[in-house]
This record gives sequence, structure tokens and C-alpha cells, in this order.
Amino acid sequence: MTITLSREELLGTRRRKLAEPELLAPAGNLEKLKFAIRYGADAVYIGGQQYGLRSNADNFSFQQMREGVAYAKKHGAKVFVATNIFAHNEDLPGLKDYLSELDRIGIDAIIVADPAIIETAKLAAPNVELHLSTQQSTLNWQAVKFWKDEGVHRVVLGREASMQEIETIKDHVDIEIEVFIHGAMCSSYSGRCVLSNHFTDRDSNRGGCCQSCRWKYDLFISEEELMTASYSDRLVEEGENPFTMSAKDLCMIEHIPELIRSGVDSFKIEGRMKSIHYVATVVNAYRQAIDAYMRDPYNYELKQEWLDEIGKAANRPLNTGFFFDEPDHEDHIYTPEEKPQAYDFAGLVLEYDAESGYALIEQRNHFKPGQEVEFFGPDHTHFKQIVGEIFDEEGQPLDAARHPLQRIRMKVEQPVNRFDIMRKRI
Repeated sequence: MTITLSREELLGTRRRKLAEPELLAPAGNLEKLKFAIRYGADAVYIGGQQYGLRSNADNFSFQQMREGVAYAKKHGAKVFVATNIFAHNEDLPGLKDYLSELDRIGIDAIIVADPAIIETAKLAAPNVELHLSTQQSTLNWQAVKFWKDEGVHRVVLGREASMQEIETIKDHVDIEIEVFIHGAMCSSYSGRCVLSNHFTDRDSNRGGCCQSCRWKYDLFISEEELMTASYSDRLVEEGENPFTMSAKDLCMIEHIPELIRSGVDSFKIEGRMKSIHYVATVVNAYRQAIDAYMRDPYNYELKQEWLDEIGKAANRPLNTGFFFDEPDHEDHIYTPEEKPQAYDFAGLVLEYDAESGYALIEQRNHFKPGQEVEFFGPDHTHFKQIVGEIFDEEGQPLDAARHPLQRIRMKVEQPVNRFDIMRKRI
């Protein structure tokens, strides 16, 4: 559909001077970093092996950071490192050396929540920007001004900020603002979960969240009876599904015009532990939407294909979080949800021979002749076909591509490019 702007919206756009936002993508490892940038990210955020909130991700060594920074700079992108734990005393030794190394590597910014890390970074990493983490739950312009006065270069607002609050902050404080526009939402306030600590002794604010809100729960008559209760003591009747405290995922692909007009400087996608397929698909959809609006904001058209692409990477039902109203019972998942049709990353295009029409593809998940697959890529590759004959690199026919990272050749019905993804419906 075409988006028509009201007079008030046009005036607001002019007042804030329409500027293209940064598209910031997650990168759980070096390969995901490259895919995020190839598929349209202006910047990526990664985790090191200390001081970050995703201890279970494939976090970066210093050498991998150097490779990532070199790749990003070659493609005009930036790299941020999450150092956003709330530190205990035992976390402080070695902090200065760690931050100094990030500075030497050429990291553009660190995402930080703890004042101790902020103050240490000012001395140890003077060339690295300070981006205040969403963990600080910053939601008003006076708090944003406080952090600006403390030397912070950018504030990542709490996920609880509304669109109106964002606009007020931008009107009052001249500082970069970053907001999450896509990905998982936390049932706790700005991710300050204590359930994970209580149930599993894994500290969610030191990188150990066990996602206890996603578990399935039963209700019993009383706490005293819990250990000896029989099935008949449950308040959930037999045959009914256990419930969760799981929030629906955030998706703002339908509201790119409002986000850009609000003055937000950086659009952040959640998901350092998500798959390459998720990163490439979601980043590419938002890249297209942002570019289309910036080319012609007065005749912007929301395309169904962008919504379809987001659906192919969705893990849960989607909503708009806190941007336009307060989430209620309809924004949580209490029973097993209806998931969108899932897709697998089946193969990565390495080479394409235009004369023969054959592509060299690196297998990522099992596929075989007769299956329908879909190709997509950052250069607008997008088509479906049935897999025909496949061959190994020596030209021997195969009945399936079943070995991890196996290289096969197959004929493709349209031209493809290096780094295009082949996916299949699960």
C-alpha cells in the first residue's frame, strides 16, 4: 500500500531534517557478521569472550574481532562490541586491558550499562564510542541528558519507550538514539530478569539467561502440595496445554515511515544467537524498506514481499511492542503458538557459470533432487525452482546433498550471485 503523509507529519519531518537511519544487525560469529553486512547492515554488534550478555553465543576472540573489523571497514560498515554486563567486583580485574585491546583493534563503539565500565573505558579506550545499553532502562529525556553529560555518545532506549516518548527525547536532547525494531522481547523490565537466577542460578545480567519465561508451566492448588500433587491437583485441566510467560516478538517493518520521522538514529535488530538465515532475511527486508522510503518518502509503498520475507524468518507471532500502546494479554503467548512456515538454510552459492547455468553450492542442510527450493540474495535475487540433478565437484551424480559443507553443482533457472542463499521449506 502507498503511505500518504498528513500535513502535521510533513511538518514534523521537515523540523527534524529527514536523515537515513543506521541499520544495526546482530552477529553471533564471524560468518554471521559477513552475512549481515552483505545483506545490508550499516553496522553490526558482536560479543567478546568477556563482559557481554550472551555467554552462550559463539563470541569473538580478539583475532576474530580484527578480521571482523577489517571486513566491515572494507564494506563501509562499523563494529560495536557488547560489554553490557552489570559487573560484580570479581569482574573488574582485567577490564582495563580488555577495553584497551578493543581500542587497538579498531572497534567503533562498546555497548555498556555499568558506570564502572563507562568510566574505565573513557581512560582505557578513548577512541571507542560509548553506547548506553538498553539494560539501563532509559525512557525519558532528562535521563538521556544525564548520560550525554556523562560522556555517552548514544543511548539505546529501553524497549518500553513509546513512539511519542522517543520523539520527545529527540526534541529535547541532541544525542544519537538507538531503538530495537525487531526480535525477541523480554517479559521482564528491560531484560532485568530474576527468574533465571532463581530457577537455575544463571545470572541474566551477566550473560547467563536461561529464558525461563519461554518454559511451559503448570498451575497447582498450593505451594505445599506441589511436591506431592497428583495430576488431579492441577488447576490446568487434563488435555489443556501448559502456559508460558513468553512475549510475542517485535516487528516494525510496517512502520518504517514513523520510525524515520521520529528521528531515531539507529534501528537495531535483536538476535546474536539466531541463525544466518534469520540475520540475512530480516536485515535484507529492512534494508529494502528503509531504502525505498529514503528514495521517495512521499510515495512510499509497503510491499507484501517484505512482510512475507519477515514471516519466513519468524520464530514466534509478531507485534509492535510498546511503540503505540501498552502490551496486554494478547501480546503474550500462553499456549503453543501458531508459528509461520519455517525455512532452513539449505545452501550457499559460491560460484555461478552464466554459460552453463550451473552454480557451485555449499550445503548447509540436507536437500535432494525433486525438492522445491528458493534462492534469495542482497542483489535482488529471488526465485523458486525444483532441484534437478546434482553432482559432486568431480561431476559424479548424487542422490542427495547430505554431508555438512559438501560442495555440489546444480543447474539454476535464473542467474545467482556469490553469497546468495538457497533455502527450503521445513
